[in-house]
Amino acid sequence: MADYKITDLNKVKRGSNRATYDITTINSIIDAGFIAHVSYIYQGKAISIPMAYVRLENKIYIHGSLKNRMLLAILEAKEASLTIMHLDGLVLARSGFHHSVNYRSATIFGAVTSIDDDDQKTTILKAIVNQMVPDRWDSLRPMTHKERNATLVLEVSMDTASAKIRDVGVVDEKVDEDLPIWAGVVPVKQVALPPISDDKLSDETKIPVHVLEYYEKNKL
Repeated sequence: MADYKITDLNKVKRGSNRATYDITTINSIIDAGFIAHVSYIYQGKAISIPMAYVRLENKIYIHGSLKNRMLLAILEAKEASLTIMHLDGLVLARSGFHHSVNYRSATIFGAVTSIDDDDQKTTILKAIVNQMVPDRWDSLRPMTHKERNATLVLEVSMDTASAKIRDVGVVDEKVDEDLPIWAGVVPVKQVALPPISDDKLSDETKIPVHVLEYYEKNKL
């Protein structure tokens, strides 16, 4: 297994015992999600925005309007940082001080470039849609030339990254362990509920197989 080189930029300083720089582990955290929080500076102010994304090899792609201020800001800066996080559990201790959460998070740092080739842009947008629900793209009407031209697609190279993972139970003070206070972990998981058809659909338009398969896979 290969690791990202530890630098001042990606080094985890708080809770370093939970850090990993393993590329395979970091990729698994990225691929398990769909929303990344993108941080940038706009007119001297720090802002963080959630964005849909997809990872293709060692690149992450995000998209939006040609007038999207965040995309334009990071394109001008030529670099960006993105964070993906999954909440896995609430850790309830015997004291407020030791309450915590179990989680998996990955932070990526890289250079930003614009994707201008029409075929490459279409391939990336297809991957973003299919990251939401596998096989969704091929069931849709084709993207128009106008829609493609109105969409800005940015590539963020995964130059370096790090992850933090907490997957343990309660860590209380020894002196508190005999207190008659319940402590433990409440596991948390994002699940899919039954699909709700748009009320403008005709009765003949049934829920497609790929949507039902997504629901069955993610309902528990």
